[in-house]
Amino acid sequence: MSHGVTLEHVTMRFGAGPAAVDDVDLTIAPGHFFSILGPSGCGKTTLLRMIGGFLEPTSGRVLIGGRDMAGQRPEQRPTAMIFQNLALFPLMTVAENIGFGLEVRGIAAAERRKRVEKLLDVIALPGIADKKVTDLSGGQRQRVAIARALAVEPQVLLLDEPLSALDLKLRQHMRAELRALQQRTGVTFIYITHDQGEALAMSDEVAVMSAGRVQQVAAPAELYDRPRTAFVAGFVGEANRIPGRVTGMDGNEAVVDTAFGPMAGIAPAPLKAGQPAALFVRPERMRLTAAEGLSAIGALPAVVTDQRFEGPFLHLVARPEGHGPGLPAEFLAQLVNDGNLPPLAPGVRIGLAFGPQDAVVLADG
Repeated sequence: MSHGVTLEHVTMRFGAGPAAVDDVDLTIAPGHFFSILGPSGCGKTTLLRMIGGFLEPTSGRVLIGGRDMAGQRPEQRPTAMIFQNLALFPLMTVAENIGFGLEVRGIAAAERRKRVEKLLDVIALPGIADKKVTDLSGGQRQRVAIARALAVEPQVLLLDEPLSALDLKLRQHMRAELRALQQRTGVTFIYITHDQGEALAMSDEVAVMSAGRVQQVAAPAELYDRPRTAFVAGFVGEANRIPGRVTGMDGNEAVVDTAFGPMAGIAPAPLKAGQPAALFVRPERMRLTAAEGLSAIGALPAVVTDQRFEGPFLHLVARPEGHGPGLPAEFLAQLVNDGNLPPLAPGVRIGLAFGPQDAVVLADG
């Protein structure tokens, strides 16, 4: 049975500057694939290293399986860590790499070999035990690193951006491999990444970090469709941001006065009249309308500046028409190619529209 991980008010400071990790509370369920997503320098790797025992928090507690890990060194914790550079031993065979941790623990050679063969089946690479790791492809080395970590039977596997050195096609393939592997083993995976596509595609839950703090924890679909902060809305996926001030609330719907007039959207938290706010609209929620008669709420006049045709979709970039403070530099729209799209060459004047259910209104600043 895998273990869950709980962080209670965990803070990490290096010197007198701002905290690298600032008062983080997290609960990670046993057997989940949990990703920590954020830009470089946000504190996500520091957080992972505290869970693994490579750093001791300045304050707060790390609990694994309900047990406080204070004072426990990495080898004393029920965790294993896969580093960004994989750290495989180039002069060793695959079997020697995978069995290294078992040898350190005093496991006999025959039992080590048996476990290695079993793990090679788990990672779908049977028959390569006696190859040198230098003879393997990038994706194969990645799987061997995972097998080596799993050999010591951790309850929690920590992965620090392990796919970052792979090319795009191999990264996309390894996403599916990692997710399938986690589901087969049932081990709790805690995965660090700055790649939102990885986090959304693989995870049961995602925590988004910024400047040492956790902004939101949610399932991928909720994170994408219902972000709770302006940072999450802008960082996770593409979003059109339309700033303004709140003029009123009607239930969970807020009306915002913008450079285009009043616009409505769903507000996940109450907002006060006069408060700075912004509507965030995903490109795929934008609808094409006629350029004339755009006085209705949620209608935006614009001029096409660029387009990218991708078969089932047309990705459109348009310059908003209008003036005044808060006018966005551009709009992004992803239109479904249903065979009826009008000519949309640069310079064509269009209208873009969205309904209140398509926009999220969040406090700005």
